[in-house]
Amino acid sequence: MIFEPGWYDRINGAEYQQLARSTRQFVDAELRDRAQYLDEREEFPEDLYQMMARLGLFGITIPTDMGGVGADVRAYSVVMEELSRGYASVADQCGLLEMVGSLLATHGTRAQQEAYLRPMLRFERKCAYAITEPEAGSDVGAITTTAHRTAKGWRLEGGKIWIHNAPVADFAIVLALTDKEAGKRGMSIFIVDADRPGYGIGPKEFKMGQRASQVGALTFDAIDLPPEALLGEEGRGFQMMMSVLDKGRVGIASLSVGILQAAIEASIEYAKMRHQFGKPISDFQAIQWMIADMAQSLQASRLLVLDAAARLDAGEDATVYCSIAKCYAADAAVRHVSDAVQIHGGIGFIRGIEVERLYRDAKITQIYEGTNQIQRQIIARHLLK
Repeated sequence: MIFEPGWYDRINGAEYQQLARSTRQFVDAELRDRAQYLDEREEFPEDLYQMMARLGLFGITIPTDMGGVGADVRAYSVVMEELSRGYASVADQCGLLEMVGSLLATHGTRAQQEAYLRPMLRFERKCAYAITEPEAGSDVGAITTTAHRTAKGWRLEGGKIWIHNAPVADFAIVLALTDKEAGKRGMSIFIVDADRPGYGIGPKEFKMGQRASQVGALTFDAIDLPPEALLGEEGRGFQMMMSVLDKGRVGIASLSVGILQAAIEASIEYAKMRHQFGKPISDFQAIQWMIADMAQSLQASRLLVLDAAARLDAGEDATVYCSIAKCYAADAAVRHVSDAVQIHGGIGFIRGIEVERLYRDAKITQIYEGTNQIQRQIIARHLLK
């Protein structure tokens, strides 16, 4: 590690250091050697996720009486960083369960928690988080999926695209309009089982990076839902979804840090091994400066993430700090994983080399959980209001 084990201890306390080490042991023993295979096959590693569930790597911030770990956002950021150092697709599953778990833990009924939250954290049921539509990406308010009241409950119609876990999910958390006239105040969230008539699964998307995470479309063709499918209060869906975004952005920032950590480790190892002009390329100033810049951005990103997480844990309004951390860390990952490919030279452009995969995996961090342009808009509005 470019920053030795123990920095968690100095910043956050021994319990975080132990969490980091135990997660790192899982990553090094079970994940890193499989990452390239999973990327090539675009394979959903259910056995790894079941192992993670047994190790307590899902539901980090979910209360223990609901089946979670009962830790804080700082602990979640530690787990996300360590997992993505191994493979970002696997970290994404942890992040997805944290987001859906937070919604179910905060707004779900006891029956919903027993039916969905606990089995999900044991990885006995797989979830999807369905917001995005063709005309509603950054502009969530533009969704057109609707849910109308019926004599027996609700009828859901519409569709979603680019939904994480859509090809494999047993149920989906779906944002829909229940009052078109009310706009964002007329949105509600529904829990929709994949075996309901009218639930359609589109083809799996073939992505540039993070290829082992399954993404696809969902369609809802007049699905009849019972009243208990509604999650939380009617008309509060937009606010509920937004309430978990800060944690989600800390998660993506942490994932970005993990990708950059893996890239700098690979770059140092290769620079010491590769010889040109009679000496290792690590002796050349051009290489040294790239590695030094990577280290600076890595440490800055990590500290921004920890600051944002600590603010969330303290109950502060941390939205702008989460946006800063996500934007900076994602940009740093994309910029410096490119440097890692450059350090590797021609071999860095070859499939099967770790930094080539990291280069592809990093790009999406600037896009999901709100594009970095949206993050800059949030930051600027906060400063200029």
